[in-house]
Amino acid sequence: MTHTTAAPDGFLWGASTAGHQIEGGNTNSGHWLLEHAPDTHVEEPSGDACDSYHRYGEDIGLLAGAGLNAYRFSLEWARIEPAKGEVSRAQLDHYRRMIDTCRDAGVEPVVTLHHFTVPAWQYQEGGWYAPDVVDRFRFFTETAARILDDVSWVVTINEPNMMVNQAEAKIDTEWGVNFPGPSPHAAQVIAAAHHASTGVLRGLGHVRSGWTVANQVYQAVPGYERERDDWGYWREDYFLEQSREDDFVGVQSYLRTIIGPDGPVPFPDDVERTLTGWEYYPEALGHALRHTRDVTGGVPMLVTENGMATSDDARRIDYTTGALSGLADAVDDGCDVRGYLHWSLLDNYEWGSFRPTFGLIGVDRETFARAPRPSLGWLGDLARRNVLPRTAARPEADAVFAATVAAPAATPEPDPTRK
Repeated sequence: MTHTTAAPDGFLWGASTAGHQIEGGNTNSGHWLLEHAPDTHVEEPSGDACDSYHRYGEDIGLLAGAGLNAYRFSLEWARIEPAKGEVSRAQLDHYRRMIDTCRDAGVEPVVTLHHFTVPAWQYQEGGWYAPDVVDRFRFFTETAARILDDVSWVVTINEPNMMVNQAEAKIDTEWGVNFPGPSPHAAQVIAAAHHASTGVLRGLGHVRSGWTVANQVYQAVPGYERERDDWGYWREDYFLEQSREDDFVGVQSYLRTIIGPDGPVPFPDDVERTLTGWEYYPEALGHALRHTRDVTGGVPMLVTENGMATSDDARRIDYTTGALSGLADAVDDGCDVRGYLHWSLLDNYEWGSFRPTFGLIGVDRETFARAPRPSLGWLGDLARRNVLPRTAARPEADAVFAATVAAPAATPEPDPTRK
């Protein structure tokens, strides 16, 4: 049985997207080069994606019309700085029009500066391993700041802890460097870029800035708590520690990972899974918020991504109901949560395939026609009333944990490729 409770005053209700995944035609990015490389491992290219570069007005209108009041989207560095040191005023104007469209619709823009993609020139110079990448990202932040005069929420870098893994794989295959797990060097470079960016944004005087961290909800097989903590440090907690002086931290939550003696252990075959292969575990969000609060020391949190890849929209509503119930419980426990942004507004390009459908709005792959799902109206209704659903605990989640830890064995880390 579900009932509701009031959300915090001024709570942001919305949805998130990322430029490369929805805009289409991001031809000057490193990801475009990767997608079209002769020996690429990418299943299919992003192509026109959702053509949101031209249809953003419709997308923002659908979000606002449903009752949501916040939209997180990213600026494409590759468009704004197509060549090193060369700034496109036209592309800055494009993103400024997106901000204006949000404002005209009564929607709070939450702007992300970097969502996994870099310009082709930065990619070819080594990405996060380029010797001047911190200075280059500071310059990009200074450039983007020209259009942020009335923007209150800015994410510097999306999921840096996932990029450590992605950057490491790239280094391993292209430059012959091999790390036994996440690279502390890459993590520290990305952290330095983040701090350089927040320094610029703090100087504007009106911007709340922070980055987003993918929270994996690391749980331990009994007796392996130290292994869990060691496994999670360079994959998550280091990045949360870097948020301690920020204005907020974005919490991104989808799943849990159970750690045994040799790392993650596999779930039983009969566990319900999403289209990305992850366990159906809406409780993850509540755990993620508490863990983030504990590691950061209480920095305000904004849920910048949470959702489920599914072809069953009713199950998406079920998942989100459980996640929001966990959020409500976390607020009761003293977590300072400023808003909830669902992933994703649109079915989009999930970094190699269009198959995983996260969207509150479906997108026809041929015509780009938008098809709002019941979940959009359901979430918008909660937003209009500013209430959070509350549900009973699911004993089956505990049963899954018990079955999983009964015979722990090593298995590869869950594929972080998403959003």
